Amino acid sequence: MQNGYEALFEDEANIFGGTPKSKYFDIATQANEDIVYDEFDKIVEKFAIMEAMLEKHYDPDQLDNIIQNHGFENSSEIEHRKKGLYIEFTGNIVMRLDS
Repeated sequence: MQNGYEALFEDEANIFGGTPKSKYFDIATQANEDIVYDEFDKIVEKFAIMEAMLEKHYDPDQLDNIIQNHGFENSSEIEHRKKGLYIEFTGNIVMRLDS
């Protein structure tokens, strides 16, 4: 998953400055609390859905170990996805600020 906006956050001298993770927390700590809580609830809901889907295919008692192993074996892809998700989550909060 290649995100064209990722480059905006990688250059510390850029006006956006910082990493996707740091910008998310900059915005999340300044935004309306209700918006941030609602967006976080959406993330948790998505996580719960994905966990339920995985438990249909894998032993629930071994799921954490399976996830950790996959993360270790695919660490660069996971880091790339995390950056993209932070950018997405930041955008979701920003888009709701004027509403």
